[in-house]
Amino acid sequence: MTYEERLKNVSVLGAAGKMGSGILLLTAVEMADLSLLPENKDKSFVLNAIDVSPEGLSGLMKYLRDQVRKIAEKKTVWLRNMYADRDDLVENIEIIDEYIFDVLNIVRPVTTMSAAYNSTLIFEAVSENRALKVKLLTDIDTNNDNNPWYFTNTSSVPIGLIENEANLKGRVIGFHFYNPPAVQRLVELIKTDNTTEDVIEFAHLYAKKLKKIIVPSNDFAGFIGNGHFMRDALHGMKEAETLAAEKNIPLYQAIYMINKVTQDYLVRPMGIFQLIDYVGIDVVQFILGVMNPFVEDEDLHSDLLDKLMLQGVAGGQKSSGAQKDGFLKYKGAHVTSVWDVHKQTYVDIDTFKDECDDMLGELPDSVVAWKSIIRNKKKDEILAGFFNDLKASDALGAITAVKYGLRSKEIGEKLVSDEVANEVDHVNTVMLTGFFHAYGPVNNFFE
Repeated sequence: MTYEERLKNVSVLGAAGKMGSGILLLTAVEMADLSLLPENKDKSFVLNAIDVSPEGLSGLMKYLRDQVRKIAEKKTVWLRNMYADRDDLVENIEIIDEYIFDVLNIVRPVTTMSAAYNSTLIFEAVSENRALKVKLLTDIDTNNDNNPWYFTNTSSVPIGLIENEANLKGRVIGFHFYNPPAVQRLVELIKTDNTTEDVIEFAHLYAKKLKKIIVPSNDFAGFIGNGHFMRDALHGMKEAETLAAEKNIPLYQAIYMINKVTQDYLVRPMGIFQLIDYVGIDVVQFILGVMNPFVEDEDLHSDLLDKLMLQGVAGGQKSSGAQKDGFLKYKGAHVTSVWDVHKQTYVDIDTFKDECDDMLGELPDSVVAWKSIIRNKKKDEILAGFFNDLKASDALGAITAVKYGLRSKEIGEKLVSDEVANEVDHVNTVMLTGFFHAYGPVNNFFE
């Protein structure tokens, strides 16, 4: 079966979700582009958008329409060539509207799993629930005579378990997009011992067509991305609790301080507690629960996350993309308050910010902001100078940052020694590309 034939009938499970909608968009555009090629003019392409929520599917179609318009506007020259035989399409706006129609015409929004019974390729993007994934894929495979391939977007569940429990015999691969899939360039590719070569070859070609960067990960719960992020988050929460105890300050103040250190001192796009909120406190807690049974030498669990969940603080994002309140309270993109787990209320940052900043101490004059350094060709040299100044400082913030940087490196190196990642560069690429860090965690900045 050729690349085009494999993509003639595709299904996306969880299509209205945060990840599924992005996967659907990318795949719909790729299928529509294939349909416009002269050799495919007489071929039909079908993309089943499967989700349990009719309301979600309605919102999905609006999202697709808006996003496809933006994509079309960037490639009007190519589209004009593709529609060259259409005398009725003269103006760019007419060509763009026709392309939007062609893309959306491929998509079939449905709430029934039976739509996937004729597909040859299925993208699975439902929640990080192993039993649910196995149930859905087993149902499809039992009723589908095409021996379909399954691309699971799981970020934590071992692919081999899904393969064995759903009896997929080499026809499943981990194809982990990063959020949001339409923007993020990284894909973690996880094969099992049985994954067939043609599945792997197709995965690489599909990623290339989508202009994605593939990083291979070995099949261990959490893979590289969550393998590092979850442990990094646990360290941040532990540091906050330790700081609160040592300085005899409320935990919410320590959370503010560690969040500031991980963003401003470590030159990251957001602090660790803001990142936990972005992913979702509930999601982080769940992923830790998925990973924990597979590790023997550490406990991947947080009592602090449990407390917040019991208090109804879950973080995550609204359907609009706006940030929900979690450890931190947000007004737009601005952080205004921090959750007090004891009084179960948010405390305005302005009431304690100056006190906490004084405790952290002054940042060196060589400090750089993430936005200003991320694309700087001399960033390694600039960062080295700043981190050298941090190491020379006896300020609390500097000491905490250096300790954090060393722990981040230790996590990265352990992923390699545990054979989750094949090499250090794979760990660094995941954090650079998937998490937008300015530098990889395995470095010599903090030695």
